[in-house]
Amino acid sequence: MNEETFDSAVATKYWHKLDDGRIQCDVCPRYCKLHAGQRGLCFVRANHDDRIVLTTYGRSSGFCVDPVEKKPLNHFLPGTPILSFGTAGCNLACKFCQNWDISKSREWDTLQDSATPQTIAHTAKRLGCRSVAYTYNDPVIFMEYAVDIAQACREQGVKSVAVTAGYMAEEPRREFYRYMDAANVDLKGFTENFYWKVCGAHLEPVLETLEYLKHETQVWFEVTTLLIPGQNDSEKELEEMTQWAVENLGPEVPWHFTAFHPDWKMTDIPPTPAATLMRARRIAMKNGLRYVYTGNVHDEDGGSTYCHHCNAKLIGRDWYVLTAWHLDKDGKCKSCGTPLPGVFEERPGTWGARRMPVRLSGVAA
Repeated sequence: MNEETFDSAVATKYWHKLDDGRIQCDVCPRYCKLHAGQRGLCFVRANHDDRIVLTTYGRSSGFCVDPVEKKPLNHFLPGTPILSFGTAGCNLACKFCQNWDISKSREWDTLQDSATPQTIAHTAKRLGCRSVAYTYNDPVIFMEYAVDIAQACREQGVKSVAVTAGYMAEEPRREFYRYMDAANVDLKGFTENFYWKVCGAHLEPVLETLEYLKHETQVWFEVTTLLIPGQNDSEKELEEMTQWAVENLGPEVPWHFTAFHPDWKMTDIPPTPAATLMRARRIAMKNGLRYVYTGNVHDEDGGSTYCHHCNAKLIGRDWYVLTAWHLDKDGKCKSCGTPLPGVFEERPGTWGARRMPVRLSGVAA
């Protein structure tokens, strides 16, 4: 391993030394056991000087201002811009990864942009972003950088959003979510077989993260499931997953069913038909989930938010553009007064579908 890759490395605290001299990383349930100089599967955490270090602190694969609905979050500050960024690497091995050029990157040139936590927070504030998203790859693996940014953001009145697979060990999970205001958790399927054979991970730790968020935090969270034809889209699996969701997370958790497109190591599987997403939405709502969305397809009905009590359209969406707003200043349905769960302001944002790349290198805090 090239020593220059440790120039920006920072020490971490979630690890311990094994009897055979290796160091075990304790951030995620993979628990990588590393000899001197070795990296974990995530690529960014490594055994250096008899401790685990984060080698990508302060470096990013790029920054972009997106609509918050793209994360996707439909009940968190609708219509507002969010400053998004990621680093490199990932602690899962999903064969269908849609961001594989970032998450599977082993090239330091991927980390083209750099910024201190204070620079990111000030930039978000300057650009009018209400929040910062840790996304593109999983913030679990760069949690020290994410936490420092989140603390800097709080000082600026900017919120933090984790876009994550939820594959995290218990103790670091508690620290990480103390600093997050919202999350979108990717529940990739609902069978251990799918998680192990397709993602190289296990289902149970993700379910534990979801239950932790619901019952032990004030973090607003939504869930996304990418439906892959013939892999995780059976009626049986959708029934079991959505029944579990209602029983363990409650009927108010927003759920996004999104369409797969052939990528990475699964280019032989066709794109998800829109009908599959609509079927999943019907099953979920039949089982009691109140706010179920379709994504990666043009479906204004499946992208809009409706009052579960009177069925009034509360927030209309055409892709990432808001087309209707029927909430009062307290986030309640104007027709019947039923509260809509989420984080809302008196008026929606007007960012729309714009995507604005941003370079932070050389920007002072």
